[in-house]
Amino acid sequence: MVNRRPPSRFGIHSLSVKLSVLISAVCLIAGIFAAALMLKSEERQLIHEEYAQLKRYSNQTVKQFNQFLEHKSNLAEQANAIVAKELWYQANNISAAQPADIQYRDGVFQSTASNGLSAAQFAASELSDKYQQIFRQSEALWNVIAPSLLQDFFNFYINTQSGFVRVAPPNVLINNDSRQALFNSHFLPMLREELNPTREALWSDVHFDPIWNKWVISILVPLYYEDEYVGFTGSDIEVKQMLSQLLLSDEHQGYVIFNDEGEIIAAPSTGEVTIQSLNTNQSVAEVFPELSKVFRPVLEAKLTEFQGEFERGGQAHIINVTTLKKLGWYLGVYKKRDSSLSSIEALKVKFFGLFILYAAFVALLLHQVLYQLVLSRINALVGAVSGFGKGQWKTPNLPVSNDEIGLLNDTVNKMSSEIKALVSGLNQRIVEKEKAEKQANRLSKAVSFSGTAVAITNGNFEIDYVNPKMIEMTGFDEAHFVARPLLDIISTDMAILIDDIDIDLRSRNYWRGDTILAGSGKAPIWVSLSISPIREADGTISSYVASAQDISFVKESQRKMEELAYFDTLTGLANRTFFRMQLRKSMALAGRGHYAFALFYFDLDEFKRINDTLGHDAGDRLLVEVAERLKNRLRAEDTIARLGGDEFAVLLSGIDSRDNAMEVAHTIQRTINKPIKLGNNEVIVSASIGITMAPFDSQEEEQLLKHADLAMYEAKAKGRNTFHFYSQELDAAANERLYIENELRIAIKEQQFKLHYQPQVNSESLEVIGYEALIRWNHPEQGFIPPDKFIHIAEATGLIVELGEWVLEEACTFSMQLQAVGKAGSMSINLSARQFKDDRLISTLADVLKRTKMPPHLLHLELTESMLMGDVEAAIAQLHEIKKLGVALSIDDFGTGYSSLSYLKRFPVDMLKVDRSFVKDIPDDQNDMEITAAIIAMAQKLQLQVVAEGVETREQVDFLQKNNCYVVQGYFYSPPIAQSDVEAFCDTLKFRV
Repeated sequence: MVNRRPPSRFGIHSLSVKLSVLISAVCLIAGIFAAALMLKSEERQLIHEEYAQLKRYSNQTVKQFNQFLEHKSNLAEQANAIVAKELWYQANNISAAQPADIQYRDGVFQSTASNGLSAAQFAASELSDKYQQIFRQSEALWNVIAPSLLQDFFNFYINTQSGFVRVAPPNVLINNDSRQALFNSHFLPMLREELNPTREALWSDVHFDPIWNKWVISILVPLYYEDEYVGFTGSDIEVKQMLSQLLLSDEHQGYVIFNDEGEIIAAPSTGEVTIQSLNTNQSVAEVFPELSKVFRPVLEAKLTEFQGEFERGGQAHIINVTTLKKLGWYLGVYKKRDSSLSSIEALKVKFFGLFILYAAFVALLLHQVLYQLVLSRINALVGAVSGFGKGQWKTPNLPVSNDEIGLLNDTVNKMSSEIKALVSGLNQRIVEKEKAEKQANRLSKAVSFSGTAVAITNGNFEIDYVNPKMIEMTGFDEAHFVARPLLDIISTDMAILIDDIDIDLRSRNYWRGDTILAGSGKAPIWVSLSISPIREADGTISSYVASAQDISFVKESQRKMEELAYFDTLTGLANRTFFRMQLRKSMALAGRGHYAFALFYFDLDEFKRINDTLGHDAGDRLLVEVAERLKNRLRAEDTIARLGGDEFAVLLSGIDSRDNAMEVAHTIQRTINKPIKLGNNEVIVSASIGITMAPFDSQEEEQLLKHADLAMYEAKAKGRNTFHFYSQELDAAANERLYIENELRIAIKEQQFKLHYQPQVNSESLEVIGYEALIRWNHPEQGFIPPDKFIHIAEATGLIVELGEWVLEEACTFSMQLQAVGKAGSMSINLSARQFKDDRLISTLADVLKRTKMPPHLLHLELTESMLMGDVEAAIAQLHEIKKLGVALSIDDFGTGYSSLSYLKRFPVDMLKVDRSFVKDIPDDQNDMEITAAIIAMAQKLQLQVVAEGVETREQVDFLQKNNCYVVQGYFYSPPIAQSDVEAFCDTLKFRV
């Protein structure tokens, strides 16, 4: 019988160990492969999310930066509009004495404001009255607008083509001898209208300011006056301050800014290129050779957005490029690729470490489960209980199972959790109490020493506390506030606002806005007030806190800027801008069918004469007095505006009938007609008023203004000091005037004019002694157009100068033809006021006489009295210049104008022409006979020739002969005749009479 040994237990144990190790290895390999795939997918997703985050970050930064640039541009353009209106308008309309503090040194006139806020210079050898006024007016204007602007810019200046510069602060002009080169070195060409037709604000390139030792960028706004470029206004911003708006705060992120030429603007995040070491000639390739392959497609294709990768310093980076269009810059925000994958890398390390530990643990567990399972659990339990006894609370939880040891572990875990919670709660309360005490102490000091006024109330809006700043601002002591209602801190001048605040506080529990604080002083205290609730942990409101920031200075600056923008600085009336705003509102109300108003448009008659004779200061005082009278006489709801010069406009609300408008027109005339004392002189002025009714005459703003203007000119044509309502006939007359003006230009080019000649006859010898040349217009479509239809239009448009030169040439040429056949060649030609004042009159006369070879003494130029009585001294000087050519002078229509014998004797004239208005009623009107005889006698005493116009009857000829006036002109002998009929008339004159 063979004895057989039982299976060895050791062999079975070894097999289980091997199997456990094999299974552990297979699980480990499979887990590692699955984890690798998962980590790779996670890595791609993280990179995609990082690109998206960089893009969102860049877009948000660019949007906020563009808002910053738009805000700065708007401020610069508003300041430019004020400077263009106030500085250039005042400099061209108000004379002023030279400021006492202007100094001349090294070819430059300099001035520093008395308050040190600004300085000015003017590079010239002489300082005209205009630029003396600009020095003074710009100083006053800078004192108003500079304080507000310097809160947003570190300087503000104006630079004109003529060399005038004013800047605030004044350091540029005070500290730098090469200041003029600095102002002219950058920007003038880019501001011209041909390069900037929209006249908008422009951003300059980045440049270094040696005065402030800063890299800056400038906002430049072209300055125009009467549509003519005169210079620019500028404001500088430190580039470092601008870059602070980018809000790139992530320590793992960097950025680079470059322009469309590939030049670096700034790259402070790298630690290599900062704005302080900036060299604008450095390119991206020079500073960042690794980035050149990223930026090259951006610059070549002008891309607006780009994403890519590059390597720098042995590390991979990802980058997102976005455009800053307004400045022509590109913003590239980048970060290390490893920083995006740092979590993945850490996860890889932990993952593989855990798998190694897991494998080792599984192998060890499978190998020693029979030996160590119970013992390790008991050891852990003993260790935990021992640790708790020593105060070690951060022990891990013991494993729980259904066996006896597991149930014991569960009991120990629950006990340890309760002990941990108790100790942790005690520690947390101690820490929170200490932190709350420190925070309360810090907040208390912050409120007490705050530069903002603070008041704290209870839940019933009764004040419990005010800080020292509130006491300082209001001038009241602390007892004045305690236990009083919170809204008592607001001035009673804001009573309406107080009710709104109370409603908001009770409905929404908070309020924020601008208001006036109640104070013991006279000056209002404007504050930005914020009232917010203080809530307890359960959400209930226990008190309120009110904080007030003093903005009185800002409000005062805004008020002054609004006055400059909407009101006339001389009279205090509304200006053209404000008037147009009110007119639009009135038109909108009228368009709804329930509102009517009248528009008055007028200017002062003979204001220019008063201004020229008494001076501009007297003219200004006259305008101020007229404005005061209008404000005192018209209603408060009516809008009174000075549109410029002596032009005024009035919007009368609630006027729906012409009778009401007529009453107001009479009131205005009576108010203005009262004598006005100007120094030692007393003047009486009148107004010509144009009236239009809305919405009856028009429902369009521009059309209504045009109607009022037409009505005013019709009032002037009726003799001034009157008023006229708009009618459709005025539109027709205006259209006819425009038609004639256009056709007149064509007629001059196409030579549609002919000259007729009216003979001047010696009634005693019946000989023709000369002719008066009279122009005639034969229109190809309209036929004959009388001179009274087009002469005044030619005078108003200046075409009379060109037309008069043609008449002069034609008449002199015809005179030479008459002289060649033995006829009288004396030629009289009417000279208009526009021709008489033309600077080229003397040269034109000399050229015509030379070309036609006309004897100068045979040419008679006829002038009216009104032409000579404006600027008498200038007229006398012009007459003497004409006389030097040998030309004879006549005064036409004598006796109908502003006759003055004291001036007449000084005029170098040769002849008087008695106006037809005195001759036509002879012999029926005894007064006309006496006046005519007196004019003839006076002319003979002054040794002047006399010619009577408008002679039509034998009785008139006999009367003139009895009074020794033999040269006559009129239909009795001949009407104006064509050039071809002149010779025949001379031959048959004795037979016709």
